[in-house]
Amino acid sequence: MKITVSHLDAMRFEAKTQKSSFIIDCPQISPIEYFLSGIIGCTATDIVMLPKQQGFEVTNLQVEGEVVRNESAPKKFNSLHLEYRFDSNADDIQAARWVMASLETYCSTINTIRDSTAITYTIIHNGNMIRENETMISGGGSTVDFGSLQGCNA
Repeated sequence: MKITVSHLDAMRFEAKTQKSSFIIDCPQISPIEYFLSGIIGCTATDIVMLPKQQGFEVTNLQVEGEVVRNESAPKKFNSLHLEYRFDSNADDIQAARWVMASLETYCSTINTIRDSTAITYTIIHNGNMIRENETMISGGGSTVDFGSLQGCNA
């Protein structure tokens, strides 16, 4: 993967990927907000793709992330809480498995920060809270093979 960021003017930059490009417009959206959006976008795509591959449908998906950062530089992430809200035609156990597969295996952005950031999650499925403030297993990612995903993953 290769990305080139070029200064345009003031605090605007263009990011070019191998597939497309986009504008980073600071301070409208800071690089750290883009970073957090990428983390959340990564896991959100998993929560759409995993069920689809298994013959289920997810609707009304919303993933909210809240980060606590160091107060002084470097202002790295100390903790991240993710709240998953979605409806589906699957049971709660299956819905929780999709989230865990994303967190433990598929989402490369989460797995990039998991050794240095305490990650917790809540799952609200079909209006019912099925997991609340659960702690993600820390360190290194999982070796469990859930199969391959076709989607936005890079």
